[in-house]
Amino acid sequence: MSGGSPVVRPDPKRLFACAGAPQRALIAVSGGPDSMALLHLAARWRDGGGPDIHAATVDHDLRPGSRAEAVAVAEWAAALGVPHSILTWTGERPKARIQELARAARYRLLLDLAAMIGAQALLTGHHADDQAETILFRLLRGSGVAGLAAMSHVSQRGELRLVRPLLDLSKADLVAICEAAGQAFFEDPSNVDPRFARTRLKRGLAALEAEGLDKAGLLRLGRRAARADEALRAYVEGLRTGLAPFVGEDRFECAVEPLRSFPAEALLRMLEAEMIRIGDGAPRLDRLESMMGHLADAMAGGGTFRGTLAGTLVSVTAGGRLTVVKAPPRRLKPPQAVRKG
Repeated sequence: MSGGSPVVRPDPKRLFACAGAPQRALIAVSGGPDSMALLHLAARWRDGGGPDIHAATVDHDLRPGSRAEAVAVAEWAAALGVPHSILTWTGERPKARIQELARAARYRLLLDLAAMIGAQALLTGHHADDQAETILFRLLRGSGVAGLAAMSHVSQRGELRLVRPLLDLSKADLVAICEAAGQAFFEDPSNVDPRFARTRLKRGLAALEAEGLDKAGLLRLGRRAARADEALRAYVEGLRTGLAPFVGEDRFECAVEPLRSFPAEALLRMLEAEMIRIGDGAPRLDRLESMMGHLADAMAGGGTFRGTLAGTLVSVTAGGRLTVVKAPPRRLKPPQAVRKG
């Protein structure tokens, strides 16, 4: 073993308790030290009475050698008695936002496989270093409390639990776990590619540490933001219940009058939750804040409002009702006739 980090030996039952009690779990394995440590720990979880596990590697086919690495991961999984699938991102490659779109494609492929094999949980190898970088990334972009809370141990993707059991372990811990097990792993060259924001953040974090903003400080900020976010969620849910709103599959409606006394953050969060439930997902915070300004003016002055955001249509009517419904499809302009002269 090479490093100076002591080997942590987490108890698999406690480590994976956040996953609940799935009968089958899908493990996302890229071949890096974080995901290979995750695979080893998940195999111990299985052997100690845990669920069946299945591993998957997404080959984005963006660089030479990616297929060979995926095949090597399949062999490493087989040595642990874990079934493995290689998933390939096909189709035209974008010229911009490549990491963002590759991530979306990765999750889409993993979620499809999870549904196919009947997995109730998808486990990823995100760790404490990833969490600190996420918090810094969002801090620099002016995120709100929910954004600074960063990644949670568990989130839902429909019926599937997306689980990040390693958030309390550092990358050094995970490297040490692999080395102690004699497990080889790959280093992703994109981790040192200065074209990507994550790489630049790593360098920036090293500079910030000299000024006192280190990884521990960022993680502490994330924990405090998560605690505040949890309290705000409970507060907003209590306010929402008190409205006695009409709630349908594609509709939310309530009286405007009690909303006038809502704190702005509470109203914003309530609208955001309904947009996620009814529309196309979470709206951008700056656009939601802009809509909130117009909405607040209409409610305060007894006026009307109508606007669309994140696949929803939000209205304040002359009768004093706030509604959020699914936005109608956009009308395509008819083709214009071309006169030939």
